Amino acid sequence: MPDIRILTEADLRAAVTLDLAVIDAIDAAFRKLAAGGVAMPPILSMAIPEHNGEVDVKTAHVPGLDGFAIKVSPGFFDNPKIGLPSTSGLMMVLSARTGQVQALLLDNGYLTDIRTAAAGAVAARALARADARQACILGAGCQARLQLAALCLVRPIEAATVWARDQERAQSMATEMTTTLGLPVTAVTDPIAAVASADIIVTTTPATSPILQADWLRAGQHVTAMGSDQHGKSEIDPAALTRAVYVPDRLSQTRELGELRAAIAAGVVPADRDFPELGAVLSGAAPGRRSAQEITLADLTGTGVQDTAIATLALARAGTAGTVIST
Repeated sequence: MPDIRILTEADLRAAVTLDLAVIDAIDAAFRKLAAGGVAMPPILSMAIPEHNGEVDVKTAHVPGLDGFAIKVSPGFFDNPKIGLPSTSGLMMVLSARTGQVQALLLDNGYLTDIRTAAAGAVAARALARADARQACILGAGCQARLQLAALCLVRPIEAATVWARDQERAQSMATEMTTTLGLPVTAVTDPIAAVASADIIVTTTPATSPILQADWLRAGQHVTAMGSDQHGKSEIDPAALTRAVYVPDRLSQTRELGELRAAIAAGVVPADRDFPELGAVLSGAAPGRRSAQEITLADLTGTGVQDTAIATLALARAGTAGTVIST
């Protein structure tokens, strides 16, 4: 039996950081998904409502890669109340040739956090105006911080605002990110004003009802919605999809899990309407933003191809780190 490499969260944090190479790897994964040949089954998703929790299982096989990842991703959103992070989990990497386990990545959700932020950057790089300088982040958790940091890698962000239902958490994020990024990040109590002044808006919450209204948006803005990754979640007013150039990460998923699901349920968008996916926009097979005045909206539900991409990159960067066990 082959050896299995075990990498801890510490090993993976040392090997993988949010940088342009990671963003480019996720960009390439979306392009491969659009090109065809990728095997990516629907998400296995299980809700645990009595504990405000959920578990998602995602995977994808990308032809040409030696391995593929199976990711188990729990999200328990009351955990911060007891001093635990909201997300955790692990990835298993198996040989695409033999199916044998090659590695266990005990990342506690770290790689998911990084690849999700990278996807936000990919979407903004493809759809936001090149001169976008003001960001607005709705939410103040780990992903809110990473999304802002990722934006700064692909657009000339000069200032940002952050809004959250918990104003104390918003202020904490603003203080931290001002220091980390070296640009003014301000906590605000009025989300309408914050959205109105932004070039890019990112929603990063587990909300089940809209926190961003369609009539708050103005010409030229880009919205990345990344919180609606489970049935019943919704961050965006469905009417926003009628005002924007809508781009899903995976259309079949967003019809079931994303902001498109809510718009279909509200009767705003026909259930069978077709939309070009992000990978098609990246590869030039479909248009994205066609003018500086358009509003663009990326609906990111998270795809298995992102997990295989980040796991492959992590193993390559980790080198000989971790522990090897013989089975």
